[in-house]
Amino acid sequence: MTDQPHPPYVSPTEPPRVDDAGWPPATGWRRVSPKYIVVDVVGYIVSGLMVTAVSLVPLVLFHWDLGWIPPVVVGTSSLVTILLTPRRVRSIGYQLRDDDLLFRRGLAWQRFVAVPYGRMQLVDINRGPLARALGLSELRFVTAAAAATIVVPGLPEQEAEELRDRLVGLAESRRAGL
Repeated sequence: MTDQPHPPYVSPTEPPRVDDAGWPPATGWRRVSPKYIVVDVVGYIVSGLMVTAVSLVPLVLFHWDLGWIPPVVVGTSSLVTILLTPRRVRSIGYQLRDDDLLFRRGLAWQRFVAVPYGRMQLVDINRGPLARALGLSELRFVTAAAAATIVVPGLPEQEAEELRDRLVGLAESRRAGL
């Protein structure tokens, strides 16, 4: 255990310092694989096309004069989401600390979640078809709090399996001390 309960960038009196990518200047932060950008972009393209097609219904079926507005709005918002995806994926990461796992995600609305190892109950690995083709996995763990399910997407398969095993071991050892 170190002398400081938290890394030096955590301070109740001053805002956290961040680098140009929005990351606290602490060692140990792990980002998700850049390949995860492909998985996310493909998912947004597919869902954007489907929602845009559904939004064409008023124009095609009812010949509504302003029926072009919904597909343009949906298409534009889908395009903006796709363009922001690489930056959003780069903002996802985690850090293993002495007593907990710190997870970070988000651009405009940033979310930092610290999960004590002793509160983890289930650590699961999921692989969708595209992620599996790219060698990526999603690590999902459930805590003792009903609403606290954390998902770390875009991890290389080997790293996800090693992290799962390490977290399960840490959770078991910390629960034994409760």
